Amino acid sequence: MSFLIDTNILLRIVEPSHPMFSDTIKAIKTLKNQEKYLYIAPQNLIEFWNVSTRPSDKNGLGFTIEKTEIEINKLKSFFCLLPDSPLIYEQWQQLVIKYQVKGVNVHDTRLTAFMLVNNLTHILTFNTKDFKRYTEIIAINPQDISNIYL
Repeated sequence: MSFLIDTNILLRIVEPSHPMFSDTIKAIKTLKNQEKYLYIAPQNLIEFWNVSTRPSDKNGLGFTIEKTEIEINKLKSFFCLLPDSPLIYEQWQQLVIKYQVKGVNVHDTRLTAFMLVNNLTHILTFNTKDFKRYTEIIAINPQDISNIYL
């Protein structure tokens, strides 16, 4: 079984003081111990850069460029980074039309398209509601991992 790790999970991993840090680490450890395949997309790292370098008073982490680069390198060494493909756009376009996606939700649709092109079946995310519409994939909240995968 394969999982895409959503950006909100990556952001929680680098913020030990966050209330969701513990659930995040527990879920990742459980999946690793179960020998599940854990992947990230280039889009995840782009979104991570956006949030981590944004000032904390603007809902970011306030990291420096240097700290962000270090954290991204750690994430790339821990998770398998799959490359983008021209097929992702074609899949994305089919999905936004099929599901009538508008506005900011197009970003989650692109992650879904990335998953389908790369044959990934699950996404680990705190925003499961953002992925519910896509019947092709399964969105799992880290808090539910121990209930589902033990």
